[in-house]
Amino acid sequence: MAEPLTKEMILDAAEQVLRRFGPEKTSVVDVARVLNISHGTIYRHYPSKDSLKEAVAERWLHSIIQPLESVFKEECSSADRLYRWVETLISIKHSLVKEDPELFAMYTSLAEESVDVIGAHIEELIGQIIPIIQEGTANGEFESLDPEAAAKGVFFATAKFHHPAHAKEWGSPDIMEEFRMVWDLILTGIVK
Repeated sequence: MAEPLTKEMILDAAEQVLRRFGPEKTSVVDVARVLNISHGTIYRHYPSKDSLKEAVAERWLHSIIQPLESVFKEECSSADRLYRWVETLISIKHSLVKEDPELFAMYTSLAEESVDVIGAHIEELIGQIIPIIQEGTANGEFESLDPEAAAKGVFFATAKFHHPAHAKEWGSPDIMEEFRMVWDLILTGIVK
């Protein structure tokens, strides 16, 4: 008896097809062929090609967030936790570009087409920074700050180092030195 079709199976197949043909040339029919099912079956799970591509992009973006959660388990100061969180995000993005630049470009393209998915991803990332700011404010390490505004400030101030639009700049030998300069400036604004 065949295993029941799941959304994960469809996403795995869609990812495989997207890698082979790219976002523009991928069709739901191609994904169905990989799974040896009719394309109508896929439409029962995903109402359109765009919704399928959005789901693939969302899963990829979520895979970026998971390693960031380990930062919350470390025992350290709030400033160190904040630094480790941002540095981990940067490290993840830079590694993805180095390991498979074509795949990174494809996923970035998919994500850029999915404005709602990107918005939710950014909100989730900022949402992970907020408790770090709250912790630092509560323990007296940080100035009294609006946690959401401060989290957004940290995220957007460091965007050059983790936003895919800047990926071509990440190969610069000075990129991490530039990050440290920005980081020192951020700390000047938040640490008591």
